Amino acid sequence: MKKKLRIAFGSLLAIFGIVFFILPGSIFILLIGLVMLSYDVPKARDWLRTCQNVMSKSARKLDKLILDRKLKV
Repeated sequence: MKKKLRIAFGSLLAIFGIVFFILPGSIFILLIGLVMLSYDVPKARDWLRTCQNVMSKSARKLDKLILDRKLKV
């Protein structure tokens, strides 16, 4: 019963996360949904790892951009 509830709620959060990725909203809802799904669905674990890597790369790129802008002034 817990597994079915976790999969249903995780799927719902992942779908809302995708919608909020397109519309103004938070991408963290997608991450929470993928975390919940990753307990039971191996493919969700791969997607979670991919999302984490992409977010990490974009954060490093943004940090570098901001630092370069500060040093330029």
